[in-house]
Amino acid sequence: MKNVFFISLLFSVLIAACSDKKKQSNSAQLKDPKLMAFEAQIEPIVNSYIDLGIFSGVVLVAKDGNPIFHEAYGIMNRNTNQKVAKNTLFDIGSMNKTFTSIVIKQLAMEGKLSLTDHLTDYIPGFTDPRAKEITISHLLEHQSGFGDYHHSGYFDLPLSDRKLGAIIERAKDNSLDFDPGTEQSYSNLGYVILGGVIEAVSGNSYFDNVQKRIVDRLKLNETYLNDFRGLEDRIAIGYYYTPLGFIEESIPIQDVPNPDGGFLSTTENIMRFYRSYYYEDILLSDKTKETDPFFNYLKEIPEGGAIGAAGGFEGFNSSLLQVINDDLTIIVFANMDEPVAERIASDILSTYRGENPDKPQLPAVQNIRVHFEKHGIDYIKEHFDELTVNFHPTDPKDLILNTLGYAYLYSKQDTDGALSLFKLNTDLFPDIANCWDSYGEALRKKGDDSAAIKAYGKALEIRPDLESAITALNELKK
Repeated sequence: MKNVFFISLLFSVLIAACSDKKKQSNSAQLKDPKLMAFEAQIEPIVNSYIDLGIFSGVVLVAKDGNPIFHEAYGIMNRNTNQKVAKNTLFDIGSMNKTFTSIVIKQLAMEGKLSLTDHLTDYIPGFTDPRAKEITISHLLEHQSGFGDYHHSGYFDLPLSDRKLGAIIERAKDNSLDFDPGTEQSYSNLGYVILGGVIEAVSGNSYFDNVQKRIVDRLKLNETYLNDFRGLEDRIAIGYYYTPLGFIEESIPIQDVPNPDGGFLSTTENIMRFYRSYYYEDILLSDKTKETDPFFNYLKEIPEGGAIGAAGGFEGFNSSLLQVINDDLTIIVFANMDEPVAERIASDILSTYRGENPDKPQLPAVQNIRVHFEKHGIDYIKEHFDELTVNFHPTDPKDLILNTLGYAYLYSKQDTDGALSLFKLNTDLFPDIANCWDSYGEALRKKGDDSAAIKAYGKALEIRPDLESAITALNELKK
């Protein structure tokens, strides 16, 4: 999960690469010149991110389920200086969603629900009349119209209000972002609601379902769902860079486990889980897979094609890439900011394909800050695209300057610096209402009310219902 995003979601990477489908023993793999050459290139990739100070975690690369590279790096607890180990437990973030989707499909396989059933068949009480149109499939495919649930002040709520049932009760009063089935927008809330469906259908808790149906069945003995007592010395603490470049712990903004994220696991357990999901019939029958669009898609992936899963939020990032036809697994867990695990996994995959990965960069916000302080705003404008390569691909890039601008405005108390960053954001993204809204806020803090009114007005031209701009204009015009 992410603050605003986590984002992290199922993604595919289609590539062309040579492959040998013939299964080999582990000893034979180690003697394979191609695999040996590939393995020798992994450590330098990882070290290039360590040298930038942005990676700490575990890297696992395996062929046919047999590790050819498995190493741990960095610190899992900076207070005690305890190092990361291969069996260190990491928050896997949105990889939870794969577990949730499997349980839903198992219930469908058992005839206890249908993917075409409506959400309100199992959970009534949603006030938006369009909610009655939401199907289970819409929730699975992020087509329900629900958004996120990590609203302002969410992490100040008591623990009981951040659990599955309470989240769903609050969601009943939410307005949908679009008509169900007409668009696709990543939704953490949709998967929490799927957890509620699982409980309604099965009569058991979401966590009991996952434990019995997946964890116990696959003997995932190093995967923990919601009871972490006694594991304190094995759980990695997440660390993230603030926009101004300071490292902080993510514990204050780390959510409790829910159907959309928060399980703890090891790289080896996650490899076992996804390989079973992709290749075996333990979790889902071959008959079920035959009619499942996702598994039909897997059949169409060309030789060397990779499918992936990822999760992350401030302080944690998990990434898996599976080269389906070669049965090559790449897993990276990090207890630092996304998308570092995804970038390392992608670079390893590129190397496997015989390509030269791009030189690693600092995360986009950090990279912009460093170059802004060194070269000024004109340099940022000229080089914005090349400076923001290391940014999560599903997040809008206007967030970069917006995030840094607010850090300058309030944390650094540098209004002029914030104004230059916000102004550039309106130049680069003139059709994004929030860019003008933030620019107006900085102008208002500077005392330039007339310019602020114009900026807020521009924001409302783009998005007439933007509440923050409406409120600000009303206050300025009094």
